[in-house]
Amino acid sequence: THEGEEDTPIGAMPGCYRLGWRHGLVEEVAKARDVGVKNFVLFPKVPDALKSPTGDEAYNDNGLVPRAIRMLKDKFPDVIIYTDVALDPYSSDGHDGIVREDGVIMNDETVHQLCKQAVAQARAGADVVSPSDMMDGRVGAIRAALDGEGFSHVLIMSYTAKYASSFYGPFREALDSNPRFGDKKTYQM
Repeated sequence: THEGEEDTPIGAMPGCYRLGWRHGLVEEVAKARDVGVKNFVLFPKVPDALKSPTGDEAYNDNGLVPRAIRMLKDKFPDVIIYTDVALDPYSSDGHDGIVREDGVIMNDETVHQLCKQAVAQARAGADVVSPSDMMDGRVGAIRAALDGEGFSHVLIMSYTAKYASSFYGPFREALDSNPRFGDKKTYQM
């Protein structure tokens, strides 16, 4: 989904669209519910103006994903909302972690941001948070953060492996999360 009102085509994925967060997203969820689908995963396309080296927009309680969660839960209380927990859509450099000046991913600092992101998503009503970033120790830290904020009922669906592969190209285009430099091989397989 994205901040705009209109659905926009994804060039690398013919027939697929970034859904406008108010209309297209609601319409697609309504159609899916009509045929029995009640589980949905949200992936954001964040405007460049909101991206930063530390991905702070990821835990903005009024950001795109928390607003979309609240809206969907309000309109469709029976849906199960999964969210992506990763910094790359929010990062000005397109990496899943905070990058040091010498290009090294700062694992612990990134995990701290991911915990804040997961808590913001849970606070908005997410049922399942899904860390896809591949930082070491993230699942335990996220569980502790969620429990510490009273969200022990929120589930974690962790990605077990993620590949630094060009097959992710269309997905990265959809989210505008291609790395601006280097690659993701230091933290993905």
